Amino acid sequence: MITKEIQLPFFAKASFFFIGSFALISMLYIAQNIIVPFIFSIIMAILLHPVVNFFVRRKINRVVAIIFTLFLTIIILAIFGGFIFSQAMRFGETWPLMVAKFTELFNDATSWASDYFDISPEKISDWITKSKGELINTSGTAIGQTLVNVGSVLVIIFIIPVYVFMLLFYHPLLIEFIRRVFGTTNRSMVSQIVTEVKTVIQRYLTGLFMEVAIVSVLHSIGLLMLGIPYAILLGIIGALLNLIPYLGGIVSVALPMMIALATKTSPWVAFYVLVIYYVIQLIDNNYVIPKIVASKVRINALVSIVVVLAFGALWGIPGMFISIPLTAIIKVIFDHIEPLKPWGFLLGDTMPPLLQIKPLIDKILK
Repeated sequence: MITKEIQLPFFAKASFFFIGSFALISMLYIAQNIIVPFIFSIIMAILLHPVVNFFVRRKINRVVAIIFTLFLTIIILAIFGGFIFSQAMRFGETWPLMVAKFTELFNDATSWASDYFDISPEKISDWITKSKGELINTSGTAIGQTLVNVGSVLVIIFIIPVYVFMLLFYHPLLIEFIRRVFGTTNRSMVSQIVTEVKTVIQRYLTGLFMEVAIVSVLHSIGLLMLGIPYAILLGIIGALLNLIPYLGGIVSVALPMMIALATKTSPWVAFYVLVIYYVIQLIDNNYVIPKIVASKVRINALVSIVVVLAFGALWGIPGMFISIPLTAIIKVIFDHIEPLKPWGFLLGDTMPPLLQIKPLIDKILK
């Protein structure tokens, strides 16, 4: 009996594609409290796997090696978190003084705006009072939501080490499962993809940690030279925000500029902060990232911005941080599957020769 292949029209294929995409995105959004910690755990397990192997090669029991590696990681993160917390507490002690300074600056700005735009200061004050009232009315809901978010973060903090332990312990089982799923004919290709994904993530995250350390030092030195309070705290926060491509750099420079305006008499200090951060950004983009963070997979700027915004809308700030590693993993998979290679090329930053593009452009213009 001869079976005839059914050819669906284009609109039917497009409908299935969009419906499937909508269903997938909806499931990713609904299950984000499960998926996001698990993705973080996978990335962390990939990063710590060489350390576990180092201890195993020294004839240490695998379970003991995993526990010891997790213990060292938690200790390092606890020391870093304790330092940030102590700096934040010191920052909180002088917050009332900074609020008073901001209030003074705001009053001056209100007086200037009333003169320049010919608006009475009473109208501006009424608008501010109304805005404050609306903010107070919604503050209860915001506080409740904040408590829920804090509770979720605490749950994630406790569950991620468990995930990481299980992923490291069952690593051989998971790798063999992936190979068997794709059959013996694709075993070599699957092994190559898994190895390359591990290499990309390990190089990317190791370089990322080095970048954070270098940028934190440069930020802190620059702010200390200008006499900005809490220079070390602002430097570290700026380096962490810098992990969010393109968007994080804007926020990271805005914070010390606001502190400079609130604590210094001359507004030129805020401008000097902008200049220093711009120079550091040039060093980061032209030396640190190409030499230290660069990996076998490079994502072009357009795709980076799109995926950061998309994952941010889907999973919030955690989604922004994991958007680039996930896109790098997707690109590695696309580059090894023949029908998906054009999509992998689209995600990369390899520009085709201009001589090949020019005839196509001329044909379009004609």
